Amino acid sequence: MAAHAAVIAGSLWFCTVVSAQSGEKLFEYSVDTPQAKAVAAAKEAVQKKQWDLLPVLAAKAEGDVLKIYVDYWIAQQEVKQAKSTQNIPVAEKFLAKYPGSYMADKLKADWVLEAAEHGDFKTILALGDFPWQNKQVRCAKLEARHMMVARAKPTEALEAFSPGKACWSLMDQLVADGVIGRKELVPLLQEAVENNQTATASRFASYLFNPPDQQAFVSMLSDPGKWLRSQQGKMTQDRALIAAAALVLAGRKDADAALHNLQHNWKSRLPGGLYSWAIAQFALRKSLNHDLSADKLYRQAGMIPLSDTNYEWRVRAALRQPKIDWAWVQKTIEAMPAHLQNDPAWQYWKGRALAGQGKDGEARKIYEAVAADFGFYGQLAKEELGQAIVIPPSPEPVTNQELQQARDNPHLRQAVALFRQGWRAEAVPQWNFGLRGMTDRQLLAAAEFAREQRIYDRVVNTSERTNEVTDFSQRFIAPFEEPVVRQSKSINLDPAWVYGLIRQESRFIMDARSVVGASGLMQLMPGTAKLVAKKIGMKDFKLSQINDFDTNILLGTNYLSMVRQNLDGSEILATAGYNAGPGRAVKWRSTLTHPVEGAIFAETIPFNETRQYVKNVLSNATYYANRFTGEPQSLKQRLGMVVPVR
Repeated sequence: MAAHAAVIAGSLWFCTVVSAQSGEKLFEYSVDTPQAKAVAAAKEAVQKKQWDLLPVLAAKAEGDVLKIYVDYWIAQQEVKQAKSTQNIPVAEKFLAKYPGSYMADKLKADWVLEAAEHGDFKTILALGDFPWQNKQVRCAKLEARHMMVARAKPTEALEAFSPGKACWSLMDQLVADGVIGRKELVPLLQEAVENNQTATASRFASYLFNPPDQQAFVSMLSDPGKWLRSQQGKMTQDRALIAAAALVLAGRKDADAALHNLQHNWKSRLPGGLYSWAIAQFALRKSLNHDLSADKLYRQAGMIPLSDTNYEWRVRAALRQPKIDWAWVQKTIEAMPAHLQNDPAWQYWKGRALAGQGKDGEARKIYEAVAADFGFYGQLAKEELGQAIVIPPSPEPVTNQELQQARDNPHLRQAVALFRQGWRAEAVPQWNFGLRGMTDRQLLAAAEFAREQRIYDRVVNTSERTNEVTDFSQRFIAPFEEPVVRQSKSINLDPAWVYGLIRQESRFIMDARSVVGASGLMQLMPGTAKLVAKKIGMKDFKLSQINDFDTNILLGTNYLSMVRQNLDGSEILATAGYNAGPGRAVKWRSTLTHPVEGAIFAETIPFNETRQYVKNVLSNATYYANRFTGEPQSLKQRLGMVVPVR
């Protein structure tokens, strides 16, 4: 870009940067103006609960693009402190001043939850319909509508539900009114037991059982094995449900003993549906441990309703068999609920199942549909159709006018200012709010604005929202290309693989930090960084250097190389090991009794995060390889086969 002349108007909240050649009005935000410093001080005051400082700081922040946040914090506190949730002047003034803003919707959400606490359904309805995906807000709004407008439907309540104050209030009311009954509650209880969510399970049990059985359920949770041994004689319906749950929970300590107890002592005492459900829980546990007997247990359980997790692992258990029964794979996929069946993963495996039975025409139709997806299974489907993986042609470049419209978008400007303040948690939803309703071309322009601002994760995430037009120079952006490629090649790593991993790990956020303490572009844990630094002879390494670009890339690529060397040079195993730890990759491989396709190995990784991570990294790497080399690529070849330890 041409050289810029920055013109800084001292009291303004941004720098107006004008291109010397084009006359474009660029956008910059300075955190060093008095107004920006007042905004930062206001946030600090909120964190310290120094509410009396906010009005003064709001006045000092006048003119800053983030003044809206200071005003929001004042209004939010008024909502929380109000004795009545009706007629709160400060909040009403805020909504009138900032209509259509992200913070206006956020204040409405706060107000809804406070009104729900007071049972003030009138205020909830008066706040109107506004887009907010928080499930507690959705539950509060649904309860208000149920109480004052129209009876809620079980399906909409179950879709909105997530354990939390507002949703439990909704559930209490719908159970009392007979909208939610045993038909809905039993599966909810079973799913909570399956996921070891004992507090949630106990709450659902309180709706289902009479006081003695509820007490029995609580006793069972504290010691399932002891409770089972105490049960004699014929079981009531509710006691049978408690017993099935107890057998499953007992299996968490000794699965083989609990399964034997179920099959030999309890089968005749449990209704068929409960027995089959319990068997399916043991099948799930064995699947997660890559025990081949899981497939047999799933067949014993039969085609009963399952949780989403268990539906998926029933298919995965079948895929792990030495000789895959493709007809059974097809049957298990077709037994899934529609939202799972329509997922590209299960569509792809259904295509494979059809092809495995010689139904090539039907399989091809599925592959053609899945191939429209640019992800892992879309790439595999392309290869089943005989097509190599290449980046699609670039669209027409974003025009100066389109880019200027993005620069002028007030919501995106606020987001950029938040990023500059270092408030990523606030910046990301603010940015996403600004993207609502955009056309594909507007999204491409917003992505270019993010690139201009060097906010690379927003370049990727924004560009991925387009439907008809795709720009892979945005979706697979390669900042810092020269030093990353040079370092990768110096230790014999494929730069495309390294970029695929960085894109997944940090989305190119230099100072990214995970909840477990991993840092930088390659998300290194402190202990790992120190270990690698020692092994490669960095005698002067300090943990304070971990976010330094050169240091992070040096240590991260060397660690990836070490993991790969210890896993026989396998990219798929090393990718899994980089995320979950090399020991787990070794363990998962050790369960193999026969060679498996890389795609099957990836699909059957027991950790949800690592399973998706491996798919994304290797899918990314395939696109980056095409970008860097210009040569058609094969994801199947990159995945290869995973073989048992020799």
